[in-house]
Amino acid sequence: MRPYDYAGGTAVLTGAASGIGRALAQDLAARGSHLALIDRDGEGLRTLVARLRTERPNLKITAHPFDLSHTGDIPALADDVLREHGGLTLLINNAGVALGGSFEQLTLDEFEWVMTINFRAVVATTKAFLPALIATPDSHVVNVSSLFGLIGPAGQSAYSSSKYAVRGFSEVLRHELRPRGVGVTTVHPGGIRTNIARNARVGAGVGAAETQAGQREFERLLRMDPARAARVILAGVEHREPRVLVGSDAAVLDLLARLFPGSYGRVLGLLQARAGRS
Repeated sequence: MRPYDYAGGTAVLTGAASGIGRALAQDLAARGSHLALIDRDGEGLRTLVARLRTERPNLKITAHPFDLSHTGDIPALADDVLREHGGLTLLINNAGVALGGSFEQLTLDEFEWVMTINFRAVVATTKAFLPALIATPDSHVVNVSSLFGLIGPAGQSAYSSSKYAVRGFSEVLRHELRPRGVGVTTVHPGGIRTNIARNARVGAGVGAAETQAGQREFERLLRMDPARAARVILAGVEHREPRVLVGSDAAVLDLLARLFPGSYGRVLGLLQARAGRS
């Protein structure tokens, strides 16, 4: 496929109000893309859209406050976006939530909450926008998985399951949509400096002390600036890369998992112990 051209295209982006999503929105606007921005944080979304409209008055930028856990309403959301913009050339499924605690400490409702937002919403959003994508030559889909869609660490049963599911779904889509002229990129960010750890839920069976220790450990690993992550992601999309690893930690742990598929957990534990002492 030809390189993806941002200028004059229309991007639909979920999870746009903060973190990687916000950085992606800013970078996409700088590259000349019209934007339909989606987030459950309506106030944060409207603030971002107002700023981008001031900075880029030549672009059409719309805000669509929406809670992606309501997957049954996603077709209506897509209709609203397409009425505003007429079509799209790029869909970025970026929104996601996190949940800490061992599988034993989680309720099934908590597990399902993560799967609904991180995976089922990705499927539903892609389904809703797919006819418009297929109707536009050289369009593209970006599904944000995670480092934990490459490895499955203890304490991340729901989150990792959802991100592995995104990875598998995206790989199938890539094979199915390429003959239709639609590219697909799966993104695996490592430790990006966002509020994901601070905003993460914890399982009903996780104690307060364990929650605080886990949050501190997780935040310690979040090092890359979201703006840099956005540049890496969009460069990968431009070149139609099937997979984008964001950060050296993602690249190293991906290699570790492929070299030691049955035992990388022990190696990872040793690396974490060493990092904790440094």
